Amino acid sequence: MTEAKLAPNLPDWMRDHAQRYLSSGGTEGHLYRITPPGHPEMTVPSLLLTTTGRTSGQRFIFPLFYGREGDGYIIVASKGGAPEHPGWYRNILADPEVEIQVGTARLRARARTAAGEERARLWQRALEFWPPYAEYQQKTEREIPVVVLDPVT
Repeated sequence: MTEAKLAPNLPDWMRDHAQRYLSSGGTEGHLYRITPPGHPEMTVPSLLLTTTGRTSGQRFIFPLFYGREGDGYIIVASKGGAPEHPGWYRNILADPEVEIQVGTARLRARARTAAGEERARLWQRALEFWPPYAEYQQKTEREIPVVVLDPVT
C-alpha cells in the first residue's frame, strides 16, 4: 500500500494540527483546543482519516473532529458550510474502506453515510462535540452528511 500524505490545500491550522498529531504518534493532537468565532474555547476530540483519492489513487490524511457511536466513530462532512462536499467525503463515496488514527490507536474502518432517523440522531450528537456545525448548515443548501466509521477487523 502506498504511503499516505497530508491532503493538499488544508488550511494552515489543520495542517499544523495534523503534523503535530503524526509526529507525536498520536500522543499530541487527539484533543484539540480551539476557540471558534462566536463560541467559547472548547476542547474537541480529533482523529486522522486516511482515504484513497477517487481520481489519483493516492492515500490522503485529513484531521477531523469526531464523536463516538457504539464501537465506531462519527464525523461530519461540513467543509465549513461550503456549497460542495469536502474532498474526503467524495473519496469515501468512491471507496469507503478507510484507515483512522484515534490518539495512538490505528485501525481500519468502513465509512457509510447516515440517513433518516439515524442521521437526525447523530447530527444532534455532532452538535454536542462541535456546535458550529449548526451555523455551517445554515450557510449551505446541501444537507451536510454525517458519516459513521465502523471498525473492520
